[in-house]
Amino acid sequence: MRNVAVDAPLTAASQGLASCHLCLKLAAANQQRCPRCGAALHLRKSNSLERTLALLLTACVLYIPANVLPIMVTDQFGQPTPSTIIGGVVLLIDMGSVAIAAVIFFASVMIPVSKLAMMFYLCWSVRKGPAETVRQRTVLYRITEFIGKWSMIDVFVVAILVALINLSNLLVIRPGAAAMAFAGVVIVSMLAAESFDPRLMWDQREKSDE
Repeated sequence: MRNVAVDAPLTAASQGLASCHLCLKLAAANQQRCPRCGAALHLRKSNSLERTLALLLTACVLYIPANVLPIMVTDQFGQPTPSTIIGGVVLLIDMGSVAIAAVIFFASVMIPVSKLAMMFYLCWSVRKGPAETVRQRTVLYRITEFIGKWSMIDVFVVAILVALINLSNLLVIRPGAAAMAFAGVVIVSMLAAESFDPRLMWDQREKSDE
């Protein structure tokens, strides 16, 4: 017989219920489809940790060329000048645009690295994390989902510059190879956040209370 603390949270899965991933309706876990919208019901995302870790490792690999290769090439009077993300930040600081440099650095360096680090921590915490911090970890997961959309600022800046600055052969700005790699980092990290099932953390909490 299982002894559960009075204030211990119970998961829907332990009560034989499944939540529809589309309309969020609770239904009996033995049903094949949601009675409201007809979507397939499943208790947990299959192979959630494995898929999330694979995507995170892919994002880490893509992040290397995203920072090493030039993200844009400025061609002025026929002389191409490549710029990496960090190089662009340093150039903006030298030009006196400290605020813009700070935004680019925060969105293109701090946010992606922080998101990858937090996702790796959440994957680790499913097996090894303290059960009493599950609420804080759930908030952390929501933060990773929220900040993901702001990681594309650097790519947007390059796209706008390419569209607006093209003065014949005098000044031409072209996207560099790093732009594709950086876009890949953002997309893959967003897929990693979507593939992670935060309910696994609550399963761990419930098992610790048994």
